[in-house]
Amino acid sequence: MSLKEELQKVQEETQALIAQATDLKGLNDIRVNALGKKGPITQALRGMKELSIEEKKEVGQIANTVRDELTEAIEAKKVELEQKALELSLASEAIDVTLSGKQVATGTRHVLTQTRQEIEDIFISLGYQVVEGFEVESDHYNFERMNLPKNHPARDMQDTFYISEEILLRTHTSPVQARTMEQHDFSKGGLKMISPGKVFRRDTDDATHSHQFHQIEGLVIDKSITMSDLKGTLETVIKKYFGNERTIRLRPSFFPFTEPSVEVDVSCFKCGGSGCNVCKQTGWIEVLGAGMVHPDVLSMSGIDPEVYSGFAFGLGQERFAMLRYGVNDIRGFYQNDKRFLGQF
Repeated sequence: MSLKEELQKVQEETQALIAQATDLKGLNDIRVNALGKKGPITQALRGMKELSIEEKKEVGQIANTVRDELTEAIEAKKVELEQKALELSLASEAIDVTLSGKQVATGTRHVLTQTRQEIEDIFISLGYQVVEGFEVESDHYNFERMNLPKNHPARDMQDTFYISEEILLRTHTSPVQARTMEQHDFSKGGLKMISPGKVFRRDTDDATHSHQFHQIEGLVIDKSITMSDLKGTLETVIKKYFGNERTIRLRPSFFPFTEPSVEVDVSCFKCGGSGCNVCKQTGWIEVLGAGMVHPDVLSMSGIDPEVYSGFAFGLGQERFAMLRYGVNDIRGFYQNDKRFLGQF
């Protein structure tokens, strides 16, 4: 019998034994007997010495094919026997203590928390301190110290939840800045701070508005602070958060606590500034408001506006997150739908 015939016979006989195997131990014995160092395939290969080069190539290819096919058959049979053993075990036991437990899903930080921490890290890298304050505030710090005296028409822009005539839920985080300004010792240097937190306004809940949202306001006060410092700071923050390809522009606006005041736009994320449906064909998307601190605001905090100047800005965490991730409904951040939150 030739080597090729021997190998074919080994394959046929071993395939038959594999099909008849009833347990893992017997299957392993078949594997060792057929494919081991003392098995017929190895022995057949040792008898190739007398063959020509062409015959050696042919027999070697056949031997490799037989070995691979038998290995695959043994592995398939092993899976089959293991499954049968598991089914028998489950049928005889109420609980299989050897099975792996169900994996417990782990939570992640909320997308708004991620946004806040990333923005905080950017400002901390620029030398800012993070200061938090009260969500329940006085009318004095929330409005009057921000150059909004009682009955000022600009208060209508921040329709408010009042607890009493003088106590309210803050409409912005500016009261934190007012309190910090009056406590800061400017003889030891200027002030650079951001004040993140939750704010409240009596607003209609829809796709882009909420009665409760998150804001991060910034304030810098020192000698010789100019509008160019404000623009450079905001440009750095926008590029770090939205990408180096973004550019900004400043448009004149009005805020009672800054003069001059500006709205800050960023070049459109979709079209890059050429105009599309996202930016309403303008090439720009509004992202935040800012300006130079009004001299009256400085004076009310005991800061001499003839010596010191500063800039302030305010951005919405939800607004930044919506623009960055393409979210078109602000309510998704608050509805605790894991299908939505799991994307971040």
